Formats: sequence, structure tokens, C-alpha cells
Amino acid sequence: MQELVERAQEVLKRNHLRWTKQRKMMIMAVADDPTRYIDITSVDQYLRQDYPGLSHNTIYRNFKEFEELGIVELRQHNDQMQVKYCCDSVHHHHFICDRCGRVQEIKMMPIDDAFFEKQLPGIKITGHSFELHGICARCRAKELNKK
Repeated sequence: MQELVERAQEVLKRNHLRWTKQRKMMIMAVADDPTRYIDITSVDQYLRQDYPGLSHNTIYRNFKEFEELGIVELRQHNDQMQVKYCCDSVHHHHFICDRCGRVQEIKMMPIDDAFFEKQLPGIKITGHSFELHGICARCRAKELNKK
């Protein structure tokens, strides 16, 4: 985990952003398990143990900055905003296990925005999200071993 925290610290410093104790705790919370999304409210509760005056908006705003720098990935899941450690700027997609929540990257050809812009004249695509959901190999193996 320490290596992941240090990598995030380097990215922040390279972009002239301060490395504060609060930001370090935010990174530590998501770097603890970089294979899963966690609710931002969980990070909020974790930080409020040491910083009770820290606002949810400050935490969310910092995660948005981290996302722009490629340190984390954010997603909306049900009614919760979730965050996952990433620390790379390579665009990718995910397979998310419905049982254990583990996230695996999917390597695939880039999606051509022009293809969609031809179908929807006048639009400008500003981003996209692609997730596959199902049961991962580990959970399937456990399931099959029970039978």
C-alpha cells in the first residue's frame, strides 16, 4: 500500500497540489484495497474519526481533483458515489463481480466517438463508461466446489 500512496503523492506534487494529512488519509483509504470501489461516505466516516470538522463536500471535491489527475476512478452506483484507486491515465473498462465486488480491468479496442457522433448528429461526447457485471472466476470456483 505504501508504494501506491507514494505514487499518488508524486502525482499531486508534480501537479503543484499540497500533500496534506487529510489527502494522505483519503489515498490510504482507497489504496488499502485497489481492486474494489468503496462508497465515498465510508471514506468520509473514516476521515471524520481524526478530522470531525472536515466536510463531505471537501472530500468529494478532492476526489474529483484526484480523478482528473488519474489517481482515482469515480462512479455512481445505486444512490452512492464510489471511488477506487487507479493512479494511471490509461482509459480502461471494468468487469465487476456481483458477489465479492472485485474489479478487473478489461483491455479492449478504443471506442471511436466519431461512430456515435454520426448516429447522433450535433452531439459532442465528453466521456463514457463501460462496465460488465457478473460472477468472477474465484467466486464461480467457490460455487462449483460447494456442489
